[in-house]
Amino acid sequence: MYTPRGLTTPAALGLAALLLTGCAGTPAPETSTSGTAEAVATSPAATPLPTISPFPIGPSESTTALPTDCEAILSGTVLTQLDGVPLNAPGMGGGIRPDSSRVCVWGEPDALATRLVTVIGYSPEREALDALYALGNDGFTCYEPTGGVRCEKTWTSDTLGIEEGRTLFYRDGVIVDTQFTNLAPAGYTNAIIRSLWPTG
Repeated sequence: MYTPRGLTTPAALGLAALLLTGCAGTPAPETSTSGTAEAVATSPAATPLPTISPFPIGPSESTTALPTDCEAILSGTVLTQLDGVPLNAPGMGGGIRPDSSRVCVWGEPDALATRLVTVIGYSPEREALDALYALGNDGFTCYEPTGGVRCEKTWTSDTLGIEEGRTLFYRDGVIVDTQFTNLAPAGYTNAIIRSLWPTG
């Protein structure tokens, strides 16, 4: 389990805000999908981990395009670890939501104790930084790698006794929010970061 240290001062997030830049207008929601992104979600998606509040999603200035393929943003090494695990199975809430955020759900529909859910979407800077600051005060370890802010925490489920966790990375108006239960491929979030920001 990570050792909690959090963002302890507003100055820490102030520094993070200086790292988060964007000069383009608010991106319009995209409606096209690839084979793994599935169709645009037309009904509320099931909440994968209902005990954790969703991260704020909304218009933001960003130069980063959102992905349309849940597999293309992962490395071969990570995909090998997910071999045989269904992606965006029916009823799991995967796909592209009306707010343009992408949802990648790895897991069997009838095995909710083993799953991996990632939401990638635009998030307004002020609301995003406030949410990250709150996570830092809630025992998440937060730091500033790769030009963004990352917060993460793992714990043991009270009911099942298995590992659960959440990792968030915010950069250029985009949040990558991953929550998992008993399924945490090594290098997963780092692979997504490298895919979205290949120039470093």
